[in-house]
Amino acid sequence: MSTALLQARVHNMRYEAPGVLSVELQAAETGNVFPGFEAGSHIDLHLGADYVRSYSLCNAAPGHGRYVVGVLHDAKSRGGSRYVHEQLRVGQVLSISVPRNNFALDVAAPLSVLMAGGIGVTPILAMAQALSLEKRDFHVVYCARSKFEAAFVAQLQALCGAEGLTVHWDADAGSPPDLKALLAPFDAQAHFYCCGPTPMLNAFEETCQSLGYPHVHVERFAGVDVAGLDQSNGFEVVCQKSQRVVQVPAGKSILEVLLEAGIAPDHSCLEGVCGACETPVLEAEGGIDHHDAILSDKEREAAKSMMICVSRCKGKRLVLSV
Repeated sequence: MSTALLQARVHNMRYEAPGVLSVELQAAETGNVFPGFEAGSHIDLHLGADYVRSYSLCNAAPGHGRYVVGVLHDAKSRGGSRYVHEQLRVGQVLSISVPRNNFALDVAAPLSVLMAGGIGVTPILAMAQALSLEKRDFHVVYCARSKFEAAFVAQLQALCGAEGLTVHWDADAGSPPDLKALLAPFDAQAHFYCCGPTPMLNAFEETCQSLGYPHVHVERFAGVDVAGLDQSNGFEVVCQKSQRVVQVPAGKSILEVLLEAGIAPDHSCLEGVCGACETPVLEAEGGIDHHDAILSDKEREAAKSMMICVSRCKGKRLVLSV
């Protein structure tokens, strides 16, 4: 795991909606202060002995020495959200990472359109707070299955006012949201942000492309299905800093092999969504087979870095900076 860990105490836990808790963290040691962060950032929570999970910060930067995350009790939980809801308690101390930001907000944009789907509202709430503090123009579109299940609605209403918040509740409308109808009224020079389930993010990107919107940003919290990746090829990895050469066989990730070899790059989610294991690439024979949910198409084409937990080399030789 990343060596840059902080010790945090659970200062408060609050019910936000059915199955959603907010967790406020403060430095465990009196006098210590957490590093600052920007809207769109996330942190890793080390939960018990077995789980490391990434959660978006939903409070405004700089946060006044506290980090707040919102956690949905996911029915398909692999253990992380279940631990938060069933075992985590106020006063408990846990290790967390420093904030990382793969979903940066352009505060200088003439208009920011922030779209949230379900628990994807957490970074959107932080962005709305940041834009409000900077007195910038923004509009929030919040979609959920029902108002009853939507967290942080009151906070968004207070930030946005009657004209600055559009909501779509599937239960009331009797259908999923029409993204084109929701996004078409805005100026093409606005910056558009979305966080939510994968089908919504895919539809959001397609809709923005069809409308000719050039400034589109998404945050994915559903990881890559590693079991479904094609890992049938093997290749050699040259580690420049470590002065080691390792063989990555079929069926194993680069990260797995490096860890087994005693090389310990930063890592966390193992699913290509947190960005902790992003590693500079010095050479990649045949190119890089990217499977992360972070890098843009332009960044993938540049082939300057890769997420070594899920991405692979297409050829037989890869040179990394580790």
